[in-house]
Amino acid sequence: MLIYIISVSSFSRIVAAYVYRRSSTESLCPQVDALYPSRNGELWKNLGKTFDTDAFKGRAIDWLGGAVRIPTESYDKMGPVGEDVRWEAFQPFHDYLLQAFPLVHTTLTLTKVNTYGLIYEWKGTNDTYKPLLLAAHQDVVPVDPTTVGEWTHPPYSGYYDGERLWGRGSSDDKSGLIGILSSVESLLENAFFPTRTVVLAFGFDEETSGLHGAATLAPALLSLYGENGYSLLVDEGGGFMEQHGSVLAVPAIAEKGYMDVRLTVSSPGGHSSLPPPHTSIGILSRLLVEFENNPFDVHLERDTPVYAMVQCMAAHTKDMPARLRKAIKASPHSKKALRRAEKELFQDPAVKSLVGTTQAIDLVQGGVKTNALPEEAWAVVNHRVATQSTLSAVQERDTELLKSLAHKFNLTYTAFGSSISTQEAPAYGTLTLADAWGAALEPAPITPTDAVPYRILSGTIKATYNAQRGLEGDNIIISPGIMSGNTDTRYYWKLTPHIIRYNHNNAGKDKLLSGVHTVNEFIGVVDFVEMIRFFTTLILNVDEAADL
Repeated sequence: MLIYIISVSSFSRIVAAYVYRRSSTESLCPQVDALYPSRNGELWKNLGKTFDTDAFKGRAIDWLGGAVRIPTESYDKMGPVGEDVRWEAFQPFHDYLLQAFPLVHTTLTLTKVNTYGLIYEWKGTNDTYKPLLLAAHQDVVPVDPTTVGEWTHPPYSGYYDGERLWGRGSSDDKSGLIGILSSVESLLENAFFPTRTVVLAFGFDEETSGLHGAATLAPALLSLYGENGYSLLVDEGGGFMEQHGSVLAVPAIAEKGYMDVRLTVSSPGGHSSLPPPHTSIGILSRLLVEFENNPFDVHLERDTPVYAMVQCMAAHTKDMPARLRKAIKASPHSKKALRRAEKELFQDPAVKSLVGTTQAIDLVQGGVKTNALPEEAWAVVNHRVATQSTLSAVQERDTELLKSLAHKFNLTYTAFGSSISTQEAPAYGTLTLADAWGAALEPAPITPTDAVPYRILSGTIKATYNAQRGLEGDNIIISPGIMSGNTDTRYYWKLTPHIIRYNHNNAGKDKLLSGVHTVNEFIGVVDFVEMIRFFTTLILNVDEAADL
């Protein structure tokens, strides 16, 4: 047996070093304890018992299944409400909500905005408390008619197979909307009335950028409680999943910016039997190759949501590779370690895409006839703009990228309204870069994670996760994250600095196969019941938080 003899002073130094290392690790990603309702603790426990019953699961199936059976598809470039008859598909959905949630509609004040946008106001007893705002969207991605035969169950059947409920919108995002209303209905059935006002906002065209829905809801919500008038806003977003042997919940605290850049090339027309060396389509093709040959330079940067996420994984997950964990832990003070971590993390292309500004050529068009030289050809490049970048930085980069080619092909070059002189007189044609639809969006403000709203949400996630599984203690890591796309929250920045995009559902492998935006969309009913439990717990926790 080997015996170590250590002096008291030496032992003290070792303990101190251990405590320092432990606290240093924890500081990478501070965690809160599970937060359970206190004043309403008995109500929460009783509701929890109800949620565990087969009878309630049956109600949940009926609530969501009925919503899925009503197609509420939104399409690109729909006309104004009142003119485009396709919006009328939302009226049967409103009729269904009225029938399915009678207490919600007799207790809460409902305001309709632009006919189909819904704002429910559940007035609390204390007007000095800023309201909680819960958001979701009514619309779904259209079902491609040519794929109907590929669905295991018809896309609007709301079919329940004993484990999963199938249909378009079952996951995105009628589960969120119906989950919120199910929570409120259940609380009302148990005679709960809030101290803090709760506001529900349901847009109807989130899948097509929210131009008719959330864009009109935003000023109405602003007029209700003013700028920064809401304590916390929770909309659809991240979930939880297993990462490196641990369960990680990833509430999104940011969204990337968005810009579609249209490239238009024009050149002389004529008969195709007398072609020039390069037609407008050929020139456009070369420009697009230049884009794909020159992706944005991407680096993992401190003070970004993705960096915060990998720090959480390094601090708390069980099975992260030792070399990567070491690099991440050293990276706050070592650029070399930061680059080592980056190199390993970027082996996963999805991580690299989340970190930096991306580009994707999504639309292209040119020519009208095989024997006529195309006088114009155009394409659209979609950019998702990194949180540490700006729209102007993307415009400058795209402009600079094509300068030499504009000169090579002798094109008059205009980029985002500015003349870029590169051609030799006389010019052969023109190249124009422009914001394709006028809908460009800067990256969203980043939600603070050291504030009370984020901590309450974190504690609620932990409490919900434990309650659903009969667990105690710390069983799920909370990590800030980022949305890969944009939600209706793009219109809600003025309402509160505390915007969190999170649906409490299993975002792991099963979720990736759940058919969101494609065939065979479904949600596990156990997962849906857990979502109802989450919203219920959140409403009660926020109601008890006097410092929110």
